[in-house]
Amino acid sequence: MLSLDELKNKIQLGEIDTVVVGATDMQGRLQGKRIHAPFFIADTIGHGTEGCNYLLAVDVDMNTVQGYDVSSWDTGYADMGMKPDFNTLSYLPWHEGTAFVTADFVDHHDNLVSVAPRSILKNQLARLHKAGMVALTGTELEFIVFKDTYEEAWNKRYNDLTPANQYNVDYSLTGTARVEKLLRSIRLNMDKAGLIVESAKGECNFGQHEIAFRYQDALTTCDQHSLYKMGAKEIASEQGCSLTFMAKFNEREGNSCHIHLSFRDLEGNAVMAGDGQEGLSKLGEQFIAGQVHHMREMALLFAPNINSYKRYQWGTFAPTAIKWGRDNRTCALRLVGHGHGLRLENRVPGGDVNQYLAVAGMIAAGLDGIEKNLPLEPIFQGNAYAADASRIPTSLHEARDLWANSAWVRETFGEDVQKHYTHMADTEIDAYSRAVTDWERFRSFERM
Repeated sequence: MLSLDELKNKIQLGEIDTVVVGATDMQGRLQGKRIHAPFFIADTIGHGTEGCNYLLAVDVDMNTVQGYDVSSWDTGYADMGMKPDFNTLSYLPWHEGTAFVTADFVDHHDNLVSVAPRSILKNQLARLHKAGMVALTGTELEFIVFKDTYEEAWNKRYNDLTPANQYNVDYSLTGTARVEKLLRSIRLNMDKAGLIVESAKGECNFGQHEIAFRYQDALTTCDQHSLYKMGAKEIASEQGCSLTFMAKFNEREGNSCHIHLSFRDLEGNAVMAGDGQEGLSKLGEQFIAGQVHHMREMALLFAPNINSYKRYQWGTFAPTAIKWGRDNRTCALRLVGHGHGLRLENRVPGGDVNQYLAVAGMIAAGLDGIEKNLPLEPIFQGNAYAADASRIPTSLHEARDLWANSAWVRETFGEDVQKHYTHMADTEIDAYSRAVTDWERFRSFERM
């Protein structure tokens, strides 16, 4: 990581000539500008930069979508401020002479834009701090590597791509060696960018891999998640290949983003650990109870796209049952670790998740469980796929309705946030309803 003084010095020495200012949009993508370094010192440090407010009101294709309160033709598509958070300064080592800083979207009065993902997380972290606690988080992203470039994949319409591995390489050292040039480059570059790299391993789908990073405070983890996701794609592109984090690329195993979360007190003590069942404290039990209670109405935060819901298939290591268990990978919520390392793993999110929204949702649910002293159901043992249990929503439409009609969502996140992300879901559903897929052509062209 870089301090502001170190950045200024390196700019003056000519070692850094570009500063990338990036903020995460609804889809979890970094958007922003490349600032000429001397101008960054002279102006951006004091005043930030700007971006059109449609950055929080577009679809994946960057089409201007009507119906959002924050931005429209009727309101003139004004600018938002992009205010750098200098605690996030780092190198962007896969680009020569470049540094990076995460920004908050702010209005003309320097207030956080309430519907921005980072703002939503910061608001829940403020609630948690008021309750005397902090959140520690780790996110585990899986991706699939292809030998095709991004341009080749586009031109092929993403058909007949060649995966980097042509068999299951879960934990295989031989399989990971096939793509070690790429994995090593990502690991080393992320280390230079300030992330704490743990390991890389193969996964089940052909060409599927995961690079793990050490947990940190929730905001830092979520900021670095966005940087890693962007950087991994850019490094892959430099090496003439491509990778995808999409939740379900094909009928085999999808890409998950398991999220580990625990609460500590302000002195760093493990408040979720105790003498109760499975080493939990009363607070820890309430925390999990909140996750179970609110899982269905928060599904939109964990699975924001049409494609997200295709992960949830029986026996695929993507959960379908809303159960919690000790080190049980068939459950939506997996309790792991002991004592200071005790934490809950949420296995519901996919690689397409917006991590700020997902972690904000988990914090809010945990706080609700604690504040309302929600009772924790008995631990589940066995195969949760076969359990008589409440289920993860099976479609974006179902998740949208649960979110939109939840009084708790409205009270916890605000009516503006509830409305904004309901409209995002409506936009995705409408776009898909008009699309004609390869599946439909194969079934219908001749045989119907």
